[in-house]
Amino acid sequence: MKTITIYHNPRCGKSRAGLAIAKELAETVEVRNYLKEELSLVELKKILKQLDYMPLELVRKNESLWRAEFKKRDLTDKEVAQAMIANPKLIERPILVIRDQAIIGRPTEKIEPWIKSKFSE
Repeated sequence: MKTITIYHNPRCGKSRAGLAIAKELAETVEVRNYLKEELSLVELKKILKQLDYMPLELVRKNESLWRAEFKKRDLTDKEVAQAMIANPKLIERPILVIRDQAIIGRPTEKIEPWIKSKFSE
């Protein structure tokens, strides 16, 4: 089954574009509005592993909250992850997951070839 999970913010144009591409290419799209459906620390760690990212790599560093509250602090990976759980708008978006791998859908041009390569495996 060609299933994609997308961690989505409906207010974000890039996230809406990523969702549209996913719907075109997948049989099933599971949408997680992570701003309304809070992520657990376990779930965030799983996403980080699927992306092969460290927590700081998933942070929206231009987000005003990040710049005001966290940028100048020397945070551990655990503290960065906890900041994202407490403030989910800090999480880069959209995140698309197929099986055990994930991608950040920015720029959106990366999404279609990535999905096609995963579904051909």
